[in-house]
Amino acid sequence: MDGLRTRGQPGAVGATRAMLRSGIPHAVLFVGPPGVGKTTLALDVAAALLCVALDPETRPDGTCRACHQVAHGNHPDLHRLEPTGAGSVIPIGGHGERGVRDLLADLALMPVEGGARVAVVAAADRMTEDAQSALLKTLEEPPPGAILLLCASDEERLLPTIRSRCVRIRLGPLSIADVAAIVTKHAPVDAPSATRFARLAGGRPGIALAFARAPEAAVIRGEIARTLLDLLTGSRTTRLTGVRDLAVRAGQQLAALEAGLRRAEPSVSAPQRGGRRSAPAKGGPRAAVAEPATTEAPAADALSADPASTELPEEGGRAARVPAAERRAAAIALVEIWRETVRDLALVGLGDRSTLRDPELMEDLDGAAAHLAPPAAAAQLRRLETAGEQLAGNVSPELVLDVLALAWRASGPARPAPARLATGARQSQSSRRAAAAPSR
Repeated sequence: MDGLRTRGQPGAVGATRAMLRSGIPHAVLFVGPPGVGKTTLALDVAAALLCVALDPETRPDGTCRACHQVAHGNHPDLHRLEPTGAGSVIPIGGHGERGVRDLLADLALMPVEGGARVAVVAAADRMTEDAQSALLKTLEEPPPGAILLLCASDEERLLPTIRSRCVRIRLGPLSIADVAAIVTKHAPVDAPSATRFARLAGGRPGIALAFARAPEAAVIRGEIARTLLDLLTGSRTTRLTGVRDLAVRAGQQLAALEAGLRRAEPSVSAPQRGGRRSAPAKGGPRAAVAEPATTEAPAADALSADPASTELPEEGGRAARVPAAERRAAAIALVEIWRETVRDLALVGLGDRSTLRDPELMEDLDGAAAHLAPPAAAAQLRRLETAGEQLAGNVSPELVLDVLALAWRASGPARPAPARLATGARQSQSSRRAAAAPSR
């Protein structure tokens, strides 16, 4: 099994090896945060099932024709399904869009090369309720030789009946060193940059690779974080307006990350499916960044039930009509950056600088730490956590951001008065002393 491409997940890999040796069940659910390698491990399992090496203990060997086909996404017995469309969901299918029914039709056919038929569903938690119900029937009575490999960032979005019929394998974030090594191997960046991207990604190699291939996304992220720190001491109007502008920038960051993935190298890019495949998402930044085959494709974030577009202010005062799903995606991205920035700010306030997400913001964090006491930072983190849950539902993104902006205010010592005002105050005080002094 030297052909496994998954790195830094000893527990999950060990469970996978044991499962392959003893006989794989018909349905496996890989669970973990976006970008930690769920789809990579699922493809490793698919390669092991389709590998033609003579010794079963060496499967996948990574060298046979079947392993190469799986790596390039064109094996005829490997079928993949992923979110599609502006809403980034997996539909039931029909009306010209590929969905669960199409996948199940593929699995009902005889294998092309005489082995198993394997289905890999990336971001399975983005299946609609109808799609999940259709998949449930196959999970209850799977076709002979068909294996379903599901990947989910939020398993609670899956029906309990689906979860109960799958063997669950959990994956977690990798160490910064492991992620940096993966980035250095698959992207043309130096070691310090790879380490920085690994920190920004929070130990998720898929997100780190996206940053490495689109460094402008890291620049935008830094601008967003610095502006959030500046808004801490701004007026109420400034905070409300500034946060709305930052939501636009967060959407631009998502678009930059997607552009970086389109520039991915063929060996690690999202595979071109050999059989029937889902259509790519169309238009604008999606609710989450799709990841290359060396990582897992993170589940798309929740979308608004209101499909209408809304005008949002862009930088420079222009207005642009942004679809509801993209507005929600941008808000989710902004809340994530906000949460990470407040976390770093709290750590600086407590004197811990060793685990900062972005050490390049050290000077800005030092300046803002005097205005936000650790208890206030903890309260804001709780608000951001609640905001993330609300955005996963059907709450207005603009309303969520407005509430966060109003609560984002200084709690520490007051800012020093501007020099002009301070001078005026001193003159007034001198005048009062002169008036009070006895005349000679």
